[in-house]
Amino acid sequence: MMDMEWIHLVGDIGFPMAITFFLLHRMERKLDDLIHSIKDIKFHTTDD
Repeated sequence: MMDMEWIHLVGDIGFPMAITFFLLHRMERKLDDLIHSIKDIKFHTTDD
């Protein structure tokens, strides 16, 4: 019975954790792109 409890626990906790890490990784990449774009805009506006 103990094995079934572990499988259930991993299923309940592991899947949401995997989704959370995946979404955070995607969000981090998009935030890095946004920061890079803002820095480029600052550079181009101060260059004029």
